[in-house]
Amino acid sequence: MKLDLPRGMRDISQEDAFYIHYIREKFYDIAACYNFQVIEPSPIELLSTLEAKSGESIINEVYSFKDKGLRDVALRYDLTIGITRFAVSKRDMRIPLKLANFGGVFRYDEPQAGRYRYFHQWDIEIYDNFTTDAEAEIIEFVSHFFNKLNLDTIIEISDRRILEEYIRIRYNLEDENSLGNIFRAIDKVSKKGIKKVCTEYKNILDEGILLDLLEISSFKGSISDLVSHEKLKDLKSIGYLKELFFSLELRGIQNIRVNLGIVRGLDYYSGIVFEVFDTSYKVGSLVGGGRYDKLTSIFGRPDIGAAGAAGGIERIILALQYHKKLPKNIKKIIYIANSNELVRNSALSILSSLRKKGFSVEYDLSNRSLRKQLYDASAKGVSLTIIVAPEEISKNNVIIKNMKNGKETVEKVESLENKISQFL
Repeated sequence: MKLDLPRGMRDISQEDAFYIHYIREKFYDIAACYNFQVIEPSPIELLSTLEAKSGESIINEVYSFKDKGLRDVALRYDLTIGITRFAVSKRDMRIPLKLANFGGVFRYDEPQAGRYRYFHQWDIEIYDNFTTDAEAEIIEFVSHFFNKLNLDTIIEISDRRILEEYIRIRYNLEDENSLGNIFRAIDKVSKKGIKKVCTEYKNILDEGILLDLLEISSFKGSISDLVSHEKLKDLKSIGYLKELFFSLELRGIQNIRVNLGIVRGLDYYSGIVFEVFDTSYKVGSLVGGGRYDKLTSIFGRPDIGAAGAAGGIERIILALQYHKKLPKNIKKIIYIANSNELVRNSALSILSSLRKKGFSVEYDLSNRSLRKQLYDASAKGVSLTIIVAPEEISKNNVIIKNMKNGKETVEKVESLENKISQFL
């Protein structure tokens, strides 16, 4: 029998687990600074919840199945829907409410570099009273998070209301379905290119309108450049972005620019949207987010606004790797070796004592010869080995062997902790 994994899945190695844990710790440190409450949304949702809340375009990208009660359920596609469902269920909610989580999600899309069908995300959400302060807080959090990782990024920001207003004024187009198709088409340009997108939507959208909107959405620049844009300068909806950029400037956030091509494909986004890229742009979007008041409204709470962001952990690891910013696993391991069976019990006693004091200690489970134990220690990259031998242990001593230079010293058992701490 061939023991293959399903396509798009992977086993997580010790090295990968170390990096995921590293980013998780940084994320929770920043979440605490901003006073986000941590919750854990359910890993399984009713399929009907995802269908109603995420739009028809998402259904082919979820892992769905019938459970033993013949109910249609799905593995969580992202963390936003579960956290929002949790938030709006709290009728005694006091706003603003700030929630966060770090967890795994399932997505049945095409596997690519840094993206698997099971991967990890961090997620932050703010439920508010419809002010740009929430978006500013979210974007400041994101900037702070990447500064903590020592990774230079650019935050590209737009507002879906700008294109919506332009479409309604220029083309008198009000149909929500058509607007949704337009935003989905614009969202695909960065992945497929204009030609393929026009071909895909030729029987769905007017090509002239689509080409005009693709030209408008190609704008990238400063907020002052947007305000003076010939086709857009008179739009009232630009005011939201001006207010947001002013708030971000007050917070010292400088790595931002307007990019009208950022629209976010999910149907529940309703206003300001943004994506974060490393400065090489080789990895793809690291974080996406924005305002999604439509989602809380669909959940039965039109009185509550919502803004949030989610970061892809595997993508962030790739970016850190590309820029050589990944930390090394600096946890140093000590190896306890015994020269023969007579002193094995003494070795185990020392081993246990050191572990209780917080040291990372390994030993030979197979009871092999000292030569093979030392070979095992070397193969594991151990830098320090403590050898327990009959003559030395009878005097309450042990041999400390530096595995890098081979130097050996004899030390008292009671002084081991200090000697090890000095070495490490």
